[in-house]
Amino acid sequence: MRFVKMHGAGNDYVYVDLFEETVGDPAALARVVSDRHTGIGSDGLILLDRSSTADIRMEMYNADGSRAQMCGNGLRCLALLARREGRVDRDEMDIETDAGIKRVEIRPEGIRVDMGAPDLHPASLPMLLDVERVVDRPIVLDGRAFPMTCVSMGNPHAVLFVDRMPSTEEVARYGQLLETFGLFPERTNVEFVEVADRGHVRQRTWERGSGETLACGTGACAVCVAGVLTGRTDGRLFNRLLGGELLLEWDGAGSVFKTGPAVEVFRGEWTHDGM
Repeated sequence: MRFVKMHGAGNDYVYVDLFEETVGDPAALARVVSDRHTGIGSDGLILLDRSSTADIRMEMYNADGSRAQMCGNGLRCLALLARREGRVDRDEMDIETDAGIKRVEIRPEGIRVDMGAPDLHPASLPMLLDVERVVDRPIVLDGRAFPMTCVSMGNPHAVLFVDRMPSTEEVARYGQLLETFGLFPERTNVEFVEVADRGHVRQRTWERGSGETLACGTGACAVCVAGVLTGRTDGRLFNRLLGGELLLEWDGAGSVFKTGPAVEVFRGEWTHDGM
């Protein structure tokens, strides 16, 4: 099976083109290829497939084999791969995802994605709270209180603004606690955010099913939305993640737009026994 490894701001995935390849058990394949010691090493598996409603379709699996609705960084890389492989013959395309159809445009300064409008209803995450929305709601994790804002970008995000960026050990501890917190029956992604000024933030992400990742595109969009809703940031925001920088834009009502890099790392052939 031929594959391509790509990353967007350090958020790396193994890509398989189903126009030419066949994957029988993608969840199992995601687990073995994602292993950074015995596999290729990645945050998960993304499949490029045909679509009856858009130009192409993205199917995504986390490193633990669980199905994910969307990945903004993965989406940019998939668009670049589809363009290079001739699956799409133009720089602007529609990509079908489990979170709906997303418009992607390949530009000289980066790949821009219309990520759609955020959903603030707890039931959409889903989240077991009978309120209209969760904005700066206190949450206590292992004795430490955080202000939490919850946003769905087609997948669930809990955004925690902090005065000091947590250490790697703290990101893992608090991230895992909140990912599996009882309020989230399907678990959640967790973003830790330090505000530099109204146009710049730093972010670290604990990704549902994968652990800490170098970047999270949907999470960065959720951070932009949360920053505007809480009055901490403006609607045009540069977000510095561990793997690079993303530009987010939100007018407070419509779609969130995200612009960032997509990089091909290497290509290869997977010949693992039993897969």
